[in-house]
Amino acid sequence: MVDCADPRAMARFWGSATDWTVHEVDDDHATLRSSKGVGPYLEFLRTPDLRSVRTRVHLDLLPYAGDDAAVEVARLKTLGAEETDIGQGDVPWTVLADPEGNEFCVLAPGR
Repeated sequence: MVDCADPRAMARFWGSATDWTVHEVDDDHATLRSSKGVGPYLEFLRTPDLRSVRTRVHLDLLPYAGDDAAVEVARLKTLGAEETDIGQGDVPWTVLADPEGNEFCVLAPGR
C-alpha cells in the first residue's frame, strides 16, 4: 500500500506506466493488478498528512527484452514522471519520481 494525496491520479499514472488494470478507484483509494489477473495488487490510499520522508515502497520497472530503456523513460516522462537524483551515481538504471514524488527505477531491459 502506498500513501498518496490523490488516488485517482496515481491510478491513472501507474495504470498507464505498468499496463495494469485498475480494479477499484475512488477519492480515498485505488487498487491495480496485473492485466492477467495474477500476482500482487498495488494499492494507493489517500492520507491527509504530507509526506516528509521517503516512501517505504520502491518499485522497479523492467522493460521487456529488446526494448530501449531510454524510450521507456521518455514514455514515463510524458505520463508525468520526472528524473530525480537520490545519490545513485553512475548506474545502468534511471531513477524517476511519479507525480507525487515517489521514487522508482527503470532498469536496463534483458537481452
